[in-house]
Amino acid sequence: MSETIRITNADLSVEIASLGAEMQSLKTADGRDWLWNGDAAWWTGRSPILFPIVGKAPGDMLAVNGQTYPMAQHGIARRREFLLVEQTATACRHELVSSSETREVYPFDFRLTLEHSLNGRSLAVTATVENSGHVLLPFGIGFHPAFLWPLPGAEGRPHAVTLQNGAEPGVVQLENGLIGETLPTSPFQSGRLELTHALFDNDALIFPEGAGTALTYGADTGPSLAFTFKNLPNIALWQKPGAPFLCVEPWHGMAAHAGGTAELVERPYTVALAAGETMWFGFVVEVQD
Repeated sequence: MSETIRITNADLSVEIASLGAEMQSLKTADGRDWLWNGDAAWWTGRSPILFPIVGKAPGDMLAVNGQTYPMAQHGIARRREFLLVEQTATACRHELVSSSETREVYPFDFRLTLEHSLNGRSLAVTATVENSGHVLLPFGIGFHPAFLWPLPGAEGRPHAVTLQNGAEPGVVQLENGLIGETLPTSPFQSGRLELTHALFDNDALIFPEGAGTALTYGADTGPSLAFTFKNLPNIALWQKPGAPFLCVEPWHGMAAHAGGTAELVERPYTVALAAGETMWFGFVVEVQD
């Protein structure tokens, strides 16, 4: 059975469940929760980890060296219990280690560690992947945190996403959950995207490259969330149309190409990690009032 722990400092408190090592709340000291609450009427997720794939596989089947395995959207980690291996007042670390069960659908040895840590009004979430086997470990990884829209204290006010680099990155169209063509124009103008629910009528907005390593989500004058990303070159924004949340999703890996192969190593931005090596990925979000 899943267990939930809490880390806290003078500014923030965070709850994390052992199922998927998934964050359940992100509260400021005044009691406001900035994270989506998982209301099943819209979407039961809150902040799942995506591993060993991001997005969908063709027919929900993943191929490794020509052999196919069943693989649901966004992988296996979010549906498995993690072990709590370390906890302090302001930080915790959970692990998922490969097993006979995971090897039935993903035939590799790995150790996936998720760490949540607080520093002032900032939360850092770090994922470390270790190749504990003897062959190359191919994988994609991503974060899928959902935050309230509107943010607490910004009800009735327009919200926007602003890229620190001021870019207008290309966006791809999903085709039945798979990566399709790049659209002719970017929804960003000089690094700014005015948020409307209609933006998500055709599923997520996925930016394979060019969105940079930092962005801000929120109202122009008032509450906002400032993000920085490490080793996560792809960014997506998503909501169920009309839902009261926005997912800000930094990834290293994407769905398979529509009409393309199911091979894991052929997926965009797949990592190939050598035996005995480790690689880490992470983001920091700062609550700004």
